[in-house]
Amino acid sequence: MNLTERAKKIQCVIFDVDGVLTNGTLIFGSQGEELKSFHVHDGFGIQLLQKSGIQVGIITARPSAIVTERMKQLGVTLVYQGGLDKLASYEDIKHKLKLTDAEIAYIGDDLFDLPILKRVGLSATPGNAPEVMHSHVHFITKKDGGMGAARELCELIMIAQDTYSLAIQNYLPAEYADLNL
Repeated sequence: MNLTERAKKIQCVIFDVDGVLTNGTLIFGSQGEELKSFHVHDGFGIQLLQKSGIQVGIITARPSAIVTERMKQLGVTLVYQGGLDKLASYEDIKHKLKLTDAEIAYIGDDLFDLPILKRVGLSATPGNAPEVMHSHVHFITKKDGGMGAARELCELIMIAQDTYSLAIQNYLPAEYADLNL
């Protein structure tokens, strides 16, 4: 099955956080607080994906108030943090949404993500993920984690499902409404 055929079946996209929605750098303030940097392109891609009818979730091993706040801003309610057994979180999402593996996409950047990546219908990893990850996924983004990789996956799915043009239509000035995007 080719990438487009896989993407057409997707009803839910699950994102890892560190190394996917962020660049993977851990920054700590002087009081020990953890800071993270999220790229606006990734956030907007997630919002477009949701507007096109796709469910969105995150699974991350590191609990973070910053992640909670960012997901609240994006309207993501399937938020799983602090569990080292990512596969259990994945199974919970799959059960809640009554989906099959083939209807779920997952993007992760490291070995902890492999159990999910090997199960889903569409697996992806950022371009800057460790080389070992490249042979275990269906799609390697051109963009790095935290720098547009998530947006790239969102657009791939929306284009395959023919929802991208409609999702961005309201953001285009009238003179560009007839662009074939």
